[in-house]
Amino acid sequence: MKKTTFFILLFTAYSVIAQDKFFTNTGTINFEASVPFFEEVKAVNRQVAIVLEPKTSTFICTVIVRDFRFKLDMMQEHFNENYMQSRRYPKAVFKGKIEKFDLKDINETEKEYQIKGKLVLRGKSKDIMVSALIKKVGDGIQIISDFPISVSDFNIQIPNEIAAKISKTANTELIGVVKTNDSMYLTLK
Repeated sequence: MKKTTFFILLFTAYSVIAQDKFFTNTGTINFEASVPFFEEVKAVNRQVAIVLEPKTSTFICTVIVRDFRFKLDMMQEHFNENYMQSRRYPKAVFKGKIEKFDLKDINETEKEYQIKGKLVLRGKSKDIMVSALIKKVGDGIQIISDFPISVSDFNIQIPNEIAAKISKTANTELIGVVKTNDSMYLTLK
């Protein structure tokens, strides 16, 4: 009887906690560091974990670096081995607070918010502020944000012979729809 009561209480507590968070593990990040007149440097990652905690206005985005996909295998290999060192630094994480966020204000009309937080990439940490467009879609909340990343902020070394072919700032766009009934939260624990 005690075990049954304990499990019921545990399940109820988890259900209440889970409803306070919106999440997904199918967000997308589009990455581009192209320079005009040279080969396109673009990748996409469609396995981005995003968590939104409305009560605290907390926004967390986690990406596995190796999950970025490039058109050319060689470019993907150089990205992982030489620039991002993804074996040594497998994840990139952004954690921040959405300024002036209130879940009651979210509707089908897109609204711009500022997110102030910390981006951890390649073992380096940087305080940044990004804009995000947020709106209600179906049974979730859509978040679109741009994260310009300066390679010098994260000590990413680009060899001199190709430095002119790669932008010094990588433009990254995050797109995701977070929901309360997604199973991603279990995979973050």
